[in-house]
Amino acid sequence: MKVSIITVTYNSGKYLEDCILSVIRQKNAEVEHIIIDGKSTDNTMDIVRKYQSSIASAISETDRGMYDAINKGMAIATGDVIGILNSDDMLDGDDVIASIVREFESRHVGVIYGDLEYVGAEDTNKIIRIWKGKPYKRSLFHKGWMPAHPTFYIKRNLVAEFGGYESHYFTAADYEFMARYLFHHRVSASYLPKL
Repeated sequence: MKVSIITVTYNSGKYLEDCILSVIRQKNAEVEHIIIDGKSTDNTMDIVRKYQSSIASAISETDRGMYDAINKGMAIATGDVIGILNSDDMLDGDDVIASIVREFESRHVGVIYGDLEYVGAEDTNKIIRIWKGKPYKRSLFHKGWMPAHPTFYIKRNLVAEFGGYESHYFTAADYEFMARYLFHHRVSASYLPKL
C-alpha cells in the first residue's frame, strides 16, 4: 500500500528540511512525497532541490491558499492513502507510515487519525502540548470535536468520490473536509493514538 504525503509550502525554509527528512526516514513503507509550493521567495525551493531525489513531485506556482495547494497535491497523488504533512511538521519516528499502513490493512477503514504533539520551535524534543484524539463516535461532531488535521489519513479513492477541500474557506476547510467524510458520508475511521 502506497501512501502519498502532501506538503504545502510558502516561504517555509526555516522548518522544511526537518519535515522532508522525517519523510525520508520512514522505513518499511512505500511513500510518495509531493510538495506544492506557492512561489516562495525564500530558500524553500533550494531545500526542495537538495532532496529532489527523495521527492516524487514538486510544483512551485501561485495558488489560492493552503487548501487550493492541498487539492493540487491530491490531484496528482498516486498512493492508496493520502496524508497532509505541513511544512513545519514532522513525522514522529521512522515507523509512522508503516504503522498507518498496517492499521488500514487490518481495520479496513477509510480514515485513520491519531494524537498530535506540538513541540518547541527551537527545541523539537520539548513537547509543548498534546492534542489527544479519541475513538471516533459520530456524535462528537455535535460537540465541535475534530481529529487533529495533520494526523488525518484517508483512502485516495474516497477523495475521488467525495471531493477535496473547499478552498473558499480560509480557515475552516480542514474541519469541513473531515466532517464531510466522517459525519456526512459516514466513512469508517480508526483512531491510532501513536502516529
